[in-house]
Amino acid sequence: MQKWYTVNSMRVEVAYALPEKQKIIALDVEEGCTVRDAVRRSNIHVFFPDVDVETVKVGIFGKAVRNADEQALKEGERVELYRELKVDPKQARANRAAKTTKD
Repeated sequence: MQKWYTVNSMRVEVAYALPEKQKIIALDVEEGCTVRDAVRRSNIHVFFPDVDVETVKVGIFGKAVRNADEQALKEGERVELYRELKVDPKQARANRAAKTTKD
């Protein structure tokens, strides 16, 4: 299978996951494409309508990106979209600890 790339293009991925459904979308983008631009171009909201591509928190390979509108991507990077936490991690640990002391 032959791949068609534009001049100075690169391959990146955009990933999102719920407990019951995951999606990784491969994109060919131009050099200098920002993290937010890649999220917009992925059309991830078609698969996950609750995702707001303009405000969703993102990272690259598990490391948070502070300014997705300015950070340029590099060849092969995977942009990960993060879900909001339902429970604060500290509170979740405290809840588990309290439960085990009752047992």
